[in-house]
Amino acid sequence: LEVAPMSSRVRYEEVECRTALNRVKGMGFRWSLNPYRGCVHGCHYCFARRFHSYYDLDTSNDFTNVIFVKTNAHEVLAQELSRRSWRREVVTVGTATDPYQPIEGKYRVTRRCLEAFVDWRSPITLITKGSMIIRDVDVLQELARRAECTVCFSITTMDLQLVRKLEPGTPPPHQRLRAMGRLVQAGVKAGVALAPVVPGITDDPANLEEVVRSAAEHSPRFLWANTLYLKPGTKEHFLSFIQKEYPGLEADFQRLYPGSYAPKSVQSELDRRIADIKLAHGLSASEDGPTDEDKKPRQLKLTLE
Repeated sequence: LEVAPMSSRVRYEEVECRTALNRVKGMGFRWSLNPYRGCVHGCHYCFARRFHSYYDLDTSNDFTNVIFVKTNAHEVLAQELSRRSWRREVVTVGTATDPYQPIEGKYRVTRRCLEAFVDWRSPITLITKGSMIIRDVDVLQELARRAECTVCFSITTMDLQLVRKLEPGTPPPHQRLRAMGRLVQAGVKAGVALAPVVPGITDDPANLEEVVRSAAEHSPRFLWANTLYLKPGTKEHFLSFIQKEYPGLEADFQRLYPGSYAPKSVQSELDRRIADIKLAHGLSASEDGPTDEDKKPRQLKLTLE
């Protein structure tokens, strides 16, 4: 079951898009698709918060309370995929919103977009925290057969109290892992993005161990880790959250993030730690998952002393 939105004041705005596919620069993928803008999952660290400022909306309350629904996204997408110039490059679904936030149960925009990818045999990678994805196992299974389909379930912690602080509108992590397991059984390449790793909050060895152990029980096809990064827009909101909920860490975050990323020197250390934990729980250290290029931009955790 999906959790209810955090606020009864959520306003859904139906809009029509002129384009569905977005060309992406400076990331590890070239194309993205977002059926919605804004997200009631309300993850305080969400990098997509900054995109709301493009619409003269704030990146805090408006991001979670004003959700744009692209009602014609599937129609526009089908037109774009049908073009002779389209080379069936991988499209990443869910970069600026969660495609399986609760309103998808009503509008089904994500499902219709997936059906378009199936029709045109065009591959995708989908990122979500939503357990509603199980509704679409039939479409994802067909897409995996016809083209390629990778589903990344974002998990930061198994601690429910911590989940309610960091990502208050999300389904519990054990529901996400059960959904992942169902997709794997159906032949879909699904796994875990242990991301973002939040310094001083979710980067302790016990938390990392618990996420990997719990994931291993559901046979992920891959598992990788990625630390928090804070670009303008998201950074201001997140530091305000830290000031309120973790005031003792405020100075550490100011030191650790003079810019958008944590120091690169810690990247190999977290990779090593995650590889060791994976092996301890029967997962190959080289699980078939995203390459280093796929995971950019990525900086790894630095434990705050």
